[in-house]
Amino acid sequence: MEFRHLGASGFKVPVLSFGTGTFGGKGDFFGAWGNTDVEEAKRLVDICLDAGLNMFDSADIYSDGAAESVLGGAIKGRRDRVLISTKATFRSGDDPNDVGSSRYHLLKACDAALKRLSTDYIDLFQLHGFDAMTPVEETLSTLDDLVRAGKIRYVGVSNFSGWHLMKSLAAADRHGYPRYIANQTYYSLIGRDYEWELMPLGLDQGVGAVVWSPLGWGRLTGKLRRGAALPAVSRLHKTGDMGPQVEDEYLYRVVDALDEVAAETGKSVPQIALNWLLQRPTVSTVVIGARNEEQLKQNLGAVGWDLTKEQVAKLDAASESTPAYPYWHQRGFAERNPPPV
Repeated sequence: MEFRHLGASGFKVPVLSFGTGTFGGKGDFFGAWGNTDVEEAKRLVDICLDAGLNMFDSADIYSDGAAESVLGGAIKGRRDRVLISTKATFRSGDDPNDVGSSRYHLLKACDAALKRLSTDYIDLFQLHGFDAMTPVEETLSTLDDLVRAGKIRYVGVSNFSGWHLMKSLAAADRHGYPRYIANQTYYSLIGRDYEWELMPLGLDQGVGAVVWSPLGWGRLTGKLRRGAALPAVSRLHKTGDMGPQVEDEYLYRVVDALDEVAAETGKSVPQIALNWLLQRPTVSTVVIGARNEEQLKQNLGAVGWDLTKEQVAKLDAASESTPAYPYWHQRGFAERNPPPV
């Protein structure tokens, strides 16, 4: 397993991380992802560690905290062998203050996560989304206190706009607070919006991408084909309308290109989609998920080899889309504003 620095920090993470969205299985949304219990999770953790994957990602809202609890049980007795990343910001209770990035909520959320995870520190603590109602200085000073207290070691964000992230980084520099080194972001062959603004920002400011949903919200599993019905077993039946929308023709154009590369390489469609991401600028780690051992082993096969430049170019061309303004305009002036890829 290759390890990379997370952003402009000295912290190294494996290029593949394991996402625990399938742990717990509470509620319709996360129940559609999976319902892995502690015993099953222990086996998945075993497989990950044997492959060199030692970073596990969770969040307080995954199955109402059950995912963190299952992860805590699965790593019991081997905390020193694993890296834990988790997230907070979304509503986690009925109290008016059980949401956002206020000092009140973040302190409460961090302590609750530590308890569920059965640990006394979190390696990477990320804000799950931007809170426009709380001054960034309040949020950053709280994270600074948590770092100084030894409860968290590094900080990151997720689902921020470019200006959200840059405003926060500027405030951190101004006041001497910890900088965000990670941006947990949606990025895939059928979702390349990250490249328009967040990737250049990451390159400029030293923020590493922690990629979530690298298979395009379950659409690049190799099971979707042009003219074929949705497979009987697919979380898209329940969650398809809740995630990023993709036009059919665009999706199948990418799938066709993936099939061509799969025939050339002997690799699976998911392995190719994951490997493509690992060759993109700023990507530090790609979060993979799995309902079972077979899916996990398949995804782990995305490392240890590389697509050729020609194969990358084929996938780039198939997944190309017109960016929003002002990015399409800027593309016409690459002499003074070169694209990141």
